[in-house]
Amino acid sequence: MKSAYEPLPIRSDMVARRGRPTSLPTGLWYGINATKTSNAQGWMYVRFTLDCELILTVIVKKLPLDWLEPSDDARAVIAIIRLPASDMRDYKGPVFTNPGGPGGSGVFALRDRGKLLQTIVGRNHDIISFDPRGVGVSTPRIECWPSVQSKKIWALQHAGVADSHPGVLYDAFARSSAHSQACALSMGNARSVEQASANNSNDTVAGAEPLKYVSTVSVARDMLEIMEKTGQEKLKYWGFSYGTILGGVFAAMWPEKIERLVSDGNVDYSEWFTDAHATFLQDADKVMATFYNLCHLSGPDKCAFYAASPSAIEARLDALLERLKKYPIIVPGPLHALDLPEIIYYSSLKRMISAALYRPVHMFPALAKVLAALEAGDGRPFLDLNEAEGFWEPFRYDCNSGDMPVQPPETEEGNDEIFKAVLCTDGGRTNESIANLEEYLEALIRQSKASGAVNLNFRISCAGWTVRPKWMFKGPFTGNTSFPILYIANEADNVTPLRSARNNAKGFPNSTLLIQESYGADMMPFQNSLDASATASDIVSDTSGDIRSAVWELSRQKQHMWKPLYTY
Repeated sequence: MKSAYEPLPIRSDMVARRGRPTSLPTGLWYGINATKTSNAQGWMYVRFTLDCELILTVIVKKLPLDWLEPSDDARAVIAIIRLPASDMRDYKGPVFTNPGGPGGSGVFALRDRGKLLQTIVGRNHDIISFDPRGVGVSTPRIECWPSVQSKKIWALQHAGVADSHPGVLYDAFARSSAHSQACALSMGNARSVEQASANNSNDTVAGAEPLKYVSTVSVARDMLEIMEKTGQEKLKYWGFSYGTILGGVFAAMWPEKIERLVSDGNVDYSEWFTDAHATFLQDADKVMATFYNLCHLSGPDKCAFYAASPSAIEARLDALLERLKKYPIIVPGPLHALDLPEIIYYSSLKRMISAALYRPVHMFPALAKVLAALEAGDGRPFLDLNEAEGFWEPFRYDCNSGDMPVQPPETEEGNDEIFKAVLCTDGGRTNESIANLEEYLEALIRQSKASGAVNLNFRISCAGWTVRPKWMFKGPFTGNTSFPILYIANEADNVTPLRSARNNAKGFPNSTLLIQESYGADMMPFQNSLDASATASDIVSDTSGDIRSAVWELSRQKQHMWKPLYTY
């Protein structure tokens, strides 16, 4: 797809009463050029076609970098994407969505699966998402490294999983502290107007230190502004994973502006904003247990890692992991441009297992084949699956990238740097110690043998972090929303457990909890099994005032069953 766009300001005659354009400028969109967008006034519309049929509109809007003290000299440029309603006979307005993270790109997510989401909520709705501050096409972009090459080299130096060998925890702590220092240096007072202009991000202000302005409450305020500028008085919103934190902050601050809110795959509000992260893995081993059980039930012909019982399969995996601690598997080169061998460590496999728990239905059959191959000393299926799923890509040296700045803005699925920035500014922890982390690691492993040590990053990421947000919101997460919130949870979710949904729901009167008897993270992986006549459109479009009437039922995949609704 070629880049062929000029920023086009929105005109008053292009806006209908409900905030939807009655006509759109033409042109293809590939990426937003920060130099061009930085001097535009107001909204800008860019239209592009995806797969010859999906029409999306990218909107760029300047918003105050500091909502507490707005200034024209300090602006965030927010990239907003809209999938217009295709059924205008009963147009119901926009539904906002956030894909999670923090650091997930709304622009990427809507391009990738916006059509699916619109099918679920109804084609008479626009679907709107946006790249939050620091992510993707929005600026100022959060980057901790001065060049593409330095970012790649740093990624190669990662420490192993903390329980792999004695002392790894201390290495990981030092590495995280160094990363925190690099982020503060890269995004802090050293940033000048001249540097910002040179990097095509002259919408940031000298010394503004963008890390102070990426907290969730600032993003929620952005969403309020976007909602109001589209002509809406109340919000319809579907948030996934971290998107439930964004939705929770919005609902707690502006409960009267909630028209419909679906909170899917819930992060515990209290644990997120106290940096506790104490119970989020409590159901992870339940998901892992389904691997052992289903592999055994499938038999040796269908499960490559079969054994005589589920417990025997678990013991077989334990033995493989223990062996990898002492004898990592070498896969000889050449595998890619550098002609280097690859080594599969204990940590490599633990990270793959943890990733598989997010999408067990999709990943478990392939994981069984990988485990059987590793047991036989063959690491190539592991590398193939890692690359196919996007968990890993071969390092390639870019001859000209040594001095090449990391290019803002750019389309991306997510930004790892912003994950750390939002996590640590929201959580408020600045004095993390090795002693605390040792106790926390032990607690995580007790909670989940499968993925506890892998998920230490939820606390260790903030080691050495010193940046405090200008605007912080820590609750209370209570409110009488103008329409009850729907909380959705899987029976066993590896990182956003049912317990979190129950805790979150308690603060909002009459909220409803929908439990799906399935496994993995949030309910998007199961959407193809929903009856199109009983989808989330019942939630976002229902005007009866009784959310309990909006129960989704499965029609084709009968192995997933719904439990009754719990009402708080």
